Amino acid sequence: MCGLAGILQSQARLQEAELTALAGAMGDALAHRGPDDRGVWVDAAAGVALAHRRLSILDLSPLGHQPMRSSDGRYWLAYNGEIYNFASLRAELEPLGHRFGGHSDTEVLLAAVVQWGLEATLRRCNGMFAIALWDRREQRLSLARDRVGKKPLYYGWAGDALVFGSELKALWRHPAFDNGIDRDALTLLLRLDYIPAPHCIHERAFKLMPGRVLHLDAAAVAAGAAAHRPAQAQVAYWDARERMAACLAAPFAGSEAEAADALDGQLRQAVALRMVADVPVGVFLSGGTDSALVASLMQAQSAAPVHSFSIGFEDSDHDEAPLAREVATHLGCDHTELYVSGADALAVVPELPAMFDEPFADASQVPTALVARLARRGVTVALSGDGGDELFFGYTRYQRALRNWHALQRVPAPLRRWLGRRAHAQGEASRAGGLAALLAEAGATGIGDVYRNRISRWRDPAAVVRGAHEPATFYSLPDPLQGRGGAADAMMLADFTTYLADDLLCKVDRTSMAASLEARAPLLDWQVAEFAWSLPLHMKLRDGITKYLPKQVLRRYLPDAMVFRGKRGFGAPVTQWLRGDLRDWAGDLLDPRRLRQDGVFEEAAVSALWQRFAQGERKWHTHLWNVLMFQAWQAHWQAQRAQVRAG
Repeated sequence: MCGLAGILQSQARLQEAELTALAGAMGDALAHRGPDDRGVWVDAAAGVALAHRRLSILDLSPLGHQPMRSSDGRYWLAYNGEIYNFASLRAELEPLGHRFGGHSDTEVLLAAVVQWGLEATLRRCNGMFAIALWDRREQRLSLARDRVGKKPLYYGWAGDALVFGSELKALWRHPAFDNGIDRDALTLLLRLDYIPAPHCIHERAFKLMPGRVLHLDAAAVAAGAAAHRPAQAQVAYWDARERMAACLAAPFAGSEAEAADALDGQLRQAVALRMVADVPVGVFLSGGTDSALVASLMQAQSAAPVHSFSIGFEDSDHDEAPLAREVATHLGCDHTELYVSGADALAVVPELPAMFDEPFADASQVPTALVARLARRGVTVALSGDGGDELFFGYTRYQRALRNWHALQRVPAPLRRWLGRRAHAQGEASRAGGLAALLAEAGATGIGDVYRNRISRWRDPAAVVRGAHEPATFYSLPDPLQGRGGAADAMMLADFTTYLADDLLCKVDRTSMAASLEARAPLLDWQVAEFAWSLPLHMKLRDGITKYLPKQVLRRYLPDAMVFRGKRGFGAPVTQWLRGDLRDWAGDLLDPRRLRQDGVFEEAAVSALWQRFAQGERKWHTHLWNVLMFQAWQAHWQAQRAQVRAG
């Protein structure tokens, strides 16, 4: 639910009316995230402002209005998300003397902060959220984000002021946010298709990492972006690596049947919590294991048919709509499906820069946007199956990486290093697969190196972006678990902390919020995650069956024929698009003269791949798509900023 934005000045320069108008404009840029209500609070003497746009989910009355003041007057809060266990927290707080005027989770969250403090409250919360909290006594702004990273939060410097918001479009509304392109961050887009936190496409701007709290005051703002070190300043109240290591050190000791019972119970509870709303609730249903499991548990706990939604693609060999329909029919869901044409999908592409605000190149963003729009016709909240692959070894690339890593360990280390040096000289040719791709992994010192190669788009993105150096990420670590787990665990951890938060959850948040739809992911309940981490690998992968234990649970609700089906991706035919209806659009964005004038990319390298792709080499579509997404985004961003400067 909702969108938030705000300002903290290093010195209180703006009058109340000016600060209110500016914060209001920043909030209004997020109207799609919260079309139901609008609020602004300012303290001109302190130089702070909070803005909020509300999508009403719990307590539809004005009693849920934000920004909201705590009962003791100390705190002001703007928050985006849901605290699913707010009822149990309220039950704890009432005997301690707290009184509530409505039944919103916002009011409970504020009372909890008053009672226990922010960090202790966050550790008690089970939910998805981004929070901006102003402490009037300490004159301090606190920004916080949920454990997994369901809800986004950007912050950065606009001149001598700090600005923050749910999406970059809010920051763009500040007249002084003339922050250019962070070329180092751009290299990460070329490698991964997205920019992982804390990096951001703009200079002097950052993303808050999942499970972190950031405290800022006027002095910190005055010190500026150059003095800001996000890795140190963003303090963890929950750390996925440490929690996984702790779970691996105390593994689940029961039988497979006991594990299935425990997982069934935890997922039932997680689903039930996410079905609580004062508006209609439904489910995204693809026909795959994860969404089918969520739909099954919803229907098992609902007296009425659950609303389910799926998208089908005309003339597609990978259409999952019939599978989703089979599952929905068996469960008794109230199912809605929509078949879309290639033209329907392509119509979304020009909207992507405005939808995402930051260049984002996971092409499944297109079908995800379409299914979100479909669901919004019938419901305001939709549950999804996100997280199952990262928790239960669902990706086939995990198996391939393990196989390659085990093979490489049988090769003498000096020979591997020599092969690795030779492979590096091949550059992007290693994308071709076969021997070249295998050689690209030859110099690996750990599973992290092998896996990074398998998920990379551009192999050497810094050679393509002028004046750039590629920053290290979680994927740069040879062993993300630092010896405290196996190779399989290390890959799942890397994806959980990076790919899940900054690709999958970003994709779902932006596409659903663009349709004013709230998406909830019960598989990503932190208690479910920690239980999954405690399970041995043979309960996740057995006899070639991935997500083994979730499938054993799903067998309780669906026949085996619906459970044991091959995994299909929720992708998009990018190669077909770029050679068909999008060819002229792509050709314009990749025109060598345009690339040369922009001065961001080495135009010769990009143009060469575009030519080779046009001549029939299929493998370059991913390289080209993330360059195209940047080019389209850049044009959109420049146009938006021109409008702000024009007044």
